[in-house]
Amino acid sequence: MKRYTGVQHIRHILLSLFLVSMLAVLVGCGGTANQTQAPASTAPAATEAPKDASTPAPADTGEVREIKHAMGTTAIKGELKRVVILTNEGTEALLALGVKPVGAVQSWEGEPWHDHIKAEMDGVEALGYEDQPNLEAIVSLNPDLIIGNKVRHEKIYDQLSKVAPTVFSEELSGRWKTNFALYAETLNKKAEGEKVMKEFDDRVAAAKEKLGPKAAMKVSVAKFSKKGVQIYQKDTFSGVLFEQLGVARPASQDVNNFAELLSEEGMSAMDGDILFYWVSEAKGSTEITDMAKKWMDSPIFKSLNVTKNNRVFQVNETIWNTAGGIKAANLLLDDFMQRIDGK
Repeated sequence: MKRYTGVQHIRHILLSLFLVSMLAVLVGCGGTANQTQAPASTAPAATEAPKDASTPAPADTGEVREIKHAMGTTAIKGELKRVVILTNEGTEALLALGVKPVGAVQSWEGEPWHDHIKAEMDGVEALGYEDQPNLEAIVSLNPDLIIGNKVRHEKIYDQLSKVAPTVFSEELSGRWKTNFALYAETLNKKAEGEKVMKEFDDRVAAAKEKLGPKAAMKVSVAKFSKKGVQIYQKDTFSGVLFEQLGVARPASQDVNNFAELLSEEGMSAMDGDILFYWVSEAKGSTEITDMAKKWMDSPIFKSLNVTKNNRVFQVNETIWNTAGGIKAANLLLDDFMQRIDGK
């Protein structure tokens, strides 16, 4: 049985009261918190409310580190042993920094982890998906740090901050490097983070040199999903890597945006010297696969230069898009260079 000090015992009781109150409200609302709807206010009377954990308790000892982040400034004290991470890219960052979280949101693909990280995630508790983390499970882990993202979790920041010091990155899409630096600083592992990033940047620089004149090839990226067909532009996970590699993009994709939907009549915007695409589809379904085949069997698609030159490649969505972190970035670099070399 876990033993608590006097202060820890009081904090544990207060967190339990907070959880009961929060769950009662959530049940009344008919659901849990998600990125589009914040949970109803669950704060008890002022004399009973748990102290905001981002403000150190008087009994705490050790150096205070002030971390500026998307939601303000959070004070962090002492060694961090029980870290909860609420984004897929953040999970990869922690692992790369040598930190195994006690809890993490489930990977977008996998049961519950992406194949390329599951060996490192043994014993980590899955906390629901990134867009709907399980608040009850988070509280039960008694974390000493929570890391999330403003885009995904802004509406539950106050609730999370009452559980433990909480730090949020600002955005997702192509901002994984910026987020990685914040996570390293938060974990007091800035030097380790700089080393990891230098190793990655050195690999990209070596790949860029190896590409030579092949960097002039126009690289096109597309996604087939329930939304339709999208071309992926520069502010994306793959787009950031291609920018660093110095490879060319078709004019339709050489834009500082995320993505653009295409009509069948406008599929010429997918053309380039090489096309990478993925099919985003639920397991067991073939609807999106059938849609992709219909497009590729059309006269317009067959008239594209990239089709005529047989330079169309289906790739892994996890590595090229959804994982979004340092480990996936290294795997994406490997995959891209192998495809360019015709392997």
